[in-house]
Amino acid sequence: MNLLSKFFVKCDAPSDWQLGLQDPATPVMEGLRSFHDDLVFVMVIVAGLVITLLTVVLLNFNKNKNPVPSRNTHNVPLEIIWTLTPCFILASIVVPSLSLLYAIEDTVDPKVTVKVIGNQWYWTYHYVDYEFPFPDPDYIGLLKHDSYMIQEADLKPGELRLLETDDPLVLPTHTHIRLIMTAEDVIHSWAVPSFGVKLDCIPGRINEVSIFIKRQGAFYGQCSEICGVNHGFMPIHVEAISKANYDQMMDRMGLLMEKKFMAQNPEKFGSGE
Repeated sequence: MNLLSKFFVKCDAPSDWQLGLQDPATPVMEGLRSFHDDLVFVMVIVAGLVITLLTVVLLNFNKNKNPVPSRNTHNVPLEIIWTLTPCFILASIVVPSLSLLYAIEDTVDPKVTVKVIGNQWYWTYHYVDYEFPFPDPDYIGLLKHDSYMIQEADLKPGELRLLETDDPLVLPTHTHIRLIMTAEDVIHSWAVPSFGVKLDCIPGRINEVSIFIKRQGAFYGQCSEICGVNHGFMPIHVEAISKANYDQMMDRMGLLMEKKFMAQNPEKFGSGE
């Protein structure tokens, strides 16, 4: 791999010497990346024009080359141009920006809902829309797990330092997903760059975001709100799998939870259970 390609390497996690954005995995991130590229293009043109005009003025209208300065006070055509041109540029930025903003805030009927709870300093993921066979609230609360960072000494070859977790969040691809965010203690922020998601987790408040993952893979992020001494050790690891595999995983988890619940609460099922 040559030096140039290292700067634009495709990845779903940070890489050495990375300058660009991570590869998008959702339509929202595709829109954000496209909008970013368009803005950079406009910025380069505007900066180039301003630098060119300044250079021309400094070289051709200095005291030595222009000892008698011009007495012009105004130029109507020029004033119209430098007024309308910025308006056109701003309009070309505002229209796609608003469209993208509304797309980000759009709420689609979800097929999967997961509650994300921030804690000092780990994440809890609760699969809330699983069809529980028992209406008991104690059972419904079982289908969740905590996700802690794997310590550097326990990493396996090829695993990412400060990003791997012991129990990642698993989500299906090509499925409308709703993530509900909150926190137990202080404000956290759940952020995964490849998804185009960064949402605050606030104690006593519920925030939500809709995502649609277009491809399978492992995606990484980190808590993006300073939340205490171990803020930098609170990674996010998401495994995106096919919907069929996700359904099978949920069925297996559900069966395990049923057996666990029945074993812990024999009085609720009688001696025949």
